Amino acid sequence: MPLSPKQSPILCYVTDRRALAQCSDLPGHVARAVQAGVDWIQLREKDLPAHELLALAQFAVSETGKSSSPARILVNDNLDVALAAGAAGVHLGERSLPVATVNAARVRGVIPKGFLIGASCHSLDAARAAEHDGADYVFFGPVFVTPSKAAFGEPQGINRLADVSRSVAIPVLAIGGVNEENAAECFAAGAAGIAAIRMFQETADLAALVARLRGKE
Repeated sequence: MPLSPKQSPILCYVTDRRALAQCSDLPGHVARAVQAGVDWIQLREKDLPAHELLALAQFAVSETGKSSSPARILVNDNLDVALAAGAAGVHLGERSLPVATVNAARVRGVIPKGFLIGASCHSLDAARAAEHDGADYVFFGPVFVTPSKAAFGEPQGINRLADVSRSVAIPVLAIGGVNEENAAECFAAGAAGIAAIRMFQETADLAALVARLRGKE
């Protein structure tokens, strides 16, 4: 199913097993996120060996078949694993394969037509370039203060998020320090969705959180 910039809010759980009390809990968290109705799950486990990442991705994809509203599984960086696992797409960072290269393979039919290509962006120019090169969506941030994104500099803020959201036609997801209290600010700024680690990974009741974020509770 193609993406629409009107599809909102997109809720994306970005995994980080190292932030869990027990790394082995990650499959359980993924399964709960699928059942809770999270839209996307990005497997961001960059240090996992390829065979372990593949096993995790295959498990995640299999879990989506048990849900009435299946989540889309995205694999961070590793295109080969995403394709082998039958994931919905790949999320590319600044040091990953270029968006244009992956999109060219999609145009040629080397990878499935509906396969999503996402990109992390930290500026308006980068978001525009990703859109031009064939990205289906972008993550923009860090919007708020967050330790996990400190390497990318000072927070971008809501105003820059708004600039990016109205300057590209593809969905923009806010990332970096996003939580239940400030998510509405991101939506009001024009973001099509939000992406987060701690908000989705640390909540005691993920289904209730998802309902609140969608304004259903």
